[in-house]
Formats: sequence, structure tokens, C-alpha cells
Amino acid sequence: MAGKLLRTFFHSWERRLAYTDDGERRVLPFEWGAEYLPSFADWTNPSLATGLAARTDDPTGKQDARHVLHEHTQKALAKSADYFEPGDVSDLELLDGELTFTSSATTGVPENDRVHARFYPAGASRKNHGRGPAVVVLPHWNAKEGAQDGLCKLLNRFGLTALKVALPYHEARRPGGLERADFMLSPNVGRTLQSFRQAVLDARNAASWLESEGYGPLGIVGTSLGSAIAFAVYAHESRLDAAVFNHISPYFADVVWRGISTRQVREGLEEGVGLEELRRLWLPLSPFSYYEQLRDRNRPSLLIYARYDLSFPPDLSKQLLRDIGRLGIEREVYELPCGHYTTAKFPFNWMDGLRIARFLSRKLRSSSYSPKK
Repeated sequence: MAGKLLRTFFHSWERRLAYTDDGERRVLPFEWGAEYLPSFADWTNPSLATGLAARTDDPTGKQDARHVLHEHTQKALAKSADYFEPGDVSDLELLDGELTFTSSATTGVPENDRVHARFYPAGASRKNHGRGPAVVVLPHWNAKEGAQDGLCKLLNRFGLTALKVALPYHEARRPGGLERADFMLSPNVGRTLQSFRQAVLDARNAASWLESEGYGPLGIVGTSLGSAIAFAVYAHESRLDAAVFNHISPYFADVVWRGISTRQVREGLEEGVGLEELRRLWLPLSPFSYYEQLRDRNRPSLLIYARYDLSFPPDLSKQLLRDIGRLGIEREVYELPCGHYTTAKFPFNWMDGLRIARFLSRKLRSSSYSPKK
């Protein structure tokens, strides 16, 4: 009885929090978005944002675009190391605590293609000429300016430097006229793929900058949408020694389809695609696709889920945990006694933050990392 009452209480609270911004939400039209995909020939030069040329055997272009997307997914999965390999960045600049650089996967939107990352050096790092462990922080979808700052400062208190990277179309990267980060995750299937890939490349370039500045060992933490991005980064980035995935699911599409946070995205998607097909098309965004890379690199992870989550349904989180367990991947698991939105409320935000900071501090300080000379 008590468990049922708690579930009812948290689900009601979650819905109230989720629906407070309904006035900002828009249902965008469904689009295949094949023109947003990089051509396979350009993967080794991610700065080129060339779309795949359309065929002419489909007068409407719809079936052709569908085919292009399926082909793109298959090749992205088969060659994910190339797909997520970032290009060189030469214009990194740290000014007043903010790191900026041009994304190595440009989208043609000037604001979005300039990456912004907030730098939080730990006190010991300042005294030690930049040496010491550091963490790349990836916030949630539609994170406002200042989101995750508390976590970064908490990491500092544990002696960890933090670099919080704004996701594509978020904060200073959001073009004028957009109230929300609708281009990062939307019913445009191809643009969502493009944005996710850009986020992975940006995070990897951020980790590269930290290493070049003498920081190490390095970790990563991603929350909600940032968690899926962090999973792909961790699976492909050898610079990282520990990771935290804060809210988890094996499949990106299932969260979008079932979660209350993305209800307007599903409404647009339903105009042109079903869940089974969407799951296949968005496999490059799904942790499920990178289990083997995670196992092969054999580094520690902390996987966090929330018992009463209506955005990342717990049955999906538990499926990922079973999958990871079967593969014998090194991991720790933490169940928050709240929901998705309520994770940001006291005392759950402290429970979450402390668990993250303690894990990363413990794992990074015990790493066998050797500083760059």
C-alpha cells in the first residue's frame, strides 16, 4: 500500500512539473530530414556538412529519403569509430571562464556551430598548473543557462575540475526565434541524428582540450539526453577513464516515444513513422548499439535511474542494466527514490549529485593515468 501511494504521489508531482512549460511546446511536422545527414565520404572530414544526394526514382522524394536514412543508420553503426571521429579544432579560446570553439560538425546555423563550454577549475588545479582530474559535463535536453552549475561546483569541492558543454541548439547556441531546443530533438529524424553526432564530436573535442591543458585522468557525466550522448562518447573516446550515466535507457527512440518529456515530439513523429522503424533509424543514438565497445574498453561506469520516472520509464532502465550485467561490464548502479523531474528537487538533487561526485572522485583518483609532460 505504501509503495502504491508513493508511486501515485511522485507520478502526480512529475506530471505537474512536466506540464508547467506547455505554452512553450510546439508540435513540429514530421520530416525525414535526409538532407541533414553528412555524406559517408566526408566522415574523415567532419567539418563538411554535405547532404546525401537524392535519387530520382521517387518523384515525391519521401521513399528515397526513407531509404537514405536506413542506409545511413546501417553504415553509421558498422563504422561508428569513423562516424564519431572529431575533426581538428584550431580556434579554441578560454575567456572569462568560457571555452569556445567551432564545432567539427557544422550544421550551417552559425550560433549552433560555435560551441560554448563553461569551465570550473578546481582549487587544487589552479595551484598545480592545470594538473588533476577533470570531468566533461553534458546537461539534459532544454537545459537553461545555469543548469548543472551546482553539479560542477560540487565536483570542484571533491577536487575535480569540470567543463560543462552546451548541447547543440542550447543556451548561446540556440538561434533566434526558438524558445526551446527543438532542433536538437524533434520529429525531423535526420536533423536529430545530425545534432546527436555533433554533440558527441563536441564532447570529444572538449575532452581533448582538457588533456592538452594538462588535466587528467578524465571522466564524463551526462544527464537524461546528455546520458545517451555520454554513452556514445565513452564508448569511442579512449581519453576517458570513468563515466556516469544519469537516467538510462537502451533505446533512444523508446524514451522519446513513451516519455512525458517528449510527448510533443512523439505527436509529430506519429505523422510519418512508427516506434519499431524509429528505433532502427535512431540506433546510432542508442546505448544498445555500443555495448561491445564499452565492454572492450573495460572502464568503470555508474548507472543511475529513478524509481518513479515517467520520462525514462524504469522498465527500460532495468533492461539496460540486465544487458550490461550479462556482458560483465564494470559498473555500479544507483536507484533514486524519485522521478525524472523531481531529481532536480531537494533532497534528491543532493542524493544524485553526491553519488556522482563521490564515484568520479574515487574512480579518477585510483586511475593509472600518467600526466602529459
